[in-house]
Amino acid sequence: MSGEISILHLLLEASIVVQAVMLILVGMSVASWSMIFKRKKVIKEAIIDAKKFEDKFWSGVDLSKLYAEVSARQSNIGMEALFKAGFKEFARLHKSSRQQPAAVMEGAQRAMRVGLSREVERLETNLPFLATVGSISPYIGLFGTVWGIMNSFIALGAVQQATLAMVAPGIAEALIATAIGLFAAIPAVIAYNKFSHQVELLESSYANFVEEFSNILHRQSVNSIEAA
Repeated sequence: MSGEISILHLLLEASIVVQAVMLILVGMSVASWSMIFKRKKVIKEAIIDAKKFEDKFWSGVDLSKLYAEVSARQSNIGMEALFKAGFKEFARLHKSSRQQPAAVMEGAQRAMRVGLSREVERLETNLPFLATVGSISPYIGLFGTVWGIMNSFIALGAVQQATLAMVAPGIAEALIATAIGLFAAIPAVIAYNKFSHQVELLESSYANFVEEFSNILHRQSVNSIEAA
């Protein structure tokens, strides 16, 4: 209990600059944890949705029926969004450019690439902030520490006889700033690395789906021309 009181006392007795540094770091930590929980939920849902859609897509369902089912929803994300964008553009161009399968495929692939870029951007939301917190928090804490130690030594110069009891509180309060900086940085770095890896895996999965779906659309386009 005394340890907690002494730490609280140090925080309250710290200089304005050190207190401001601590408040900034606490605010960054709270914001990063909020974003960590939000990104975790979004990416987890994206992984589950991708698996479900792939299972349905490769189950042999008719693509027109699948497109109608997907379009009936108010919003589409992940592979659903890529499929909807590609099939919609394919159907539109297939009617107006029936004898030009290359133009049809180019338009469908372009639509899916745009959709892929948007999905990756959606998944990476807030990741730059986590990277920033992880990289600058220790330095902000170090600034508070240097400032606190500097003030302690300046205060020592004004007394005739210096003792450890006079120096210790100032150094201790300064070191707390570094501790808070590390507390903010470490979770942010771990989360950023984990989420970045998961986004890369999802992006690879989306890109593979775009290629496979493009091959299916290409075969349909060629077959329809041959049948005509």
